[in-house]
Amino acid sequence: MILLVIVTLILSACSQGKTTENKSEQSASGQTETSKEAAKPETKKFKIGINQFAEHPALDAVRTGFEEELKALGVEAEFDWKNAQADVPNATKISQKFAEDKVDLILAIATISAQTAKTATAENKIPVLFSAVTDPVSAELVASMEKPEGNLSGTTDMAPMDKQLKLFTELKPEIKKIGIIFNTGEANSEAQVKMAEEIAAGMGLEIVTIGINNINEVPQAVDAILSKADAIYTITDNIVASAINVVAKKANEAGVITIGAEKAHVEGGILMTEGLSYLELGKQTAQMAKRVLVDGADISAMPVESLKATSKAVNVETVKILGLEGAKTFAGAEEVK
Repeated sequence: MILLVIVTLILSACSQGKTTENKSEQSASGQTETSKEAAKPETKKFKIGINQFAEHPALDAVRTGFEEELKALGVEAEFDWKNAQADVPNATKISQKFAEDKVDLILAIATISAQTAKTATAENKIPVLFSAVTDPVSAELVASMEKPEGNLSGTTDMAPMDKQLKLFTELKPEIKKIGIIFNTGEANSEAQVKMAEEIAAGMGLEIVTIGINNINEVPQAVDAILSKADAIYTITDNIVASAINVVAKKANEAGVITIGAEKAHVEGGILMTEGLSYLELGKQTAQMAKRVLVDGADISAMPVESLKATSKAVNVETVKILGLEGAKTFAGAEEVK
């Protein structure tokens, strides 16, 4: 009997020891798993304010490309998109609100939006990336294309103007005067006009201009330019882009050749372009945003970037209206209806 009691006590002790050991292992295992979860860094969700100066296909494409590419890059972001409706005071208020909200980054689409963002962030230095800006140096957004030296950088939509102006003489050698309608209050447009004048002079062409201040002046401006020029060139001007259908319709009715700075113009009825993709421009800007937000890159040292590849696009309906079927210039161009 005594022996039986002793054996029972020994077995009980062993059992308790194993139980204690198992609990210890479970506890240690639980602490390890909890520690691992705690050690996982939480993915930060960035707040990005988007100040878009106007709503038209080119600027819309920049925004779409930017948002899609950030998602593809795995960057968690909350977008606060605002449309300034081509109004400077609106753009100013939007930038000021983003600065007050202390967003992580501002995407300024178009020159005026970028200029208002620069002013609004002068003190808190929130990083600002711009896109669809033709000449950021002339617009006083950056010190130079290579070294911005401030809290702004981004992508330029500088068009291959020499290639685009050459299309006029390829399609109709008799063309001598090319008309441009532009917003006199936009530095981006003024820079393009000056560049067009310099390039055209070297090609034996003359640039005729009509300045406007708002979208309501576009119809009258088109009528005026048609009476002075042999053809029309639509630059990347936001007011003109917002009324591109009006420009195309009047020019087509007059039988006048039109060349646009980018594909969205062709989609609006302009005859042809050899230009860049604004969707791709937006994606490239998103890649810059990732470097700033996630990788910790210094925006003041990030050169302004541009797209190198260009492509042709032609509006087939406009081709028919102008009777230009079979023109060699259209070879290899994307057909747009």
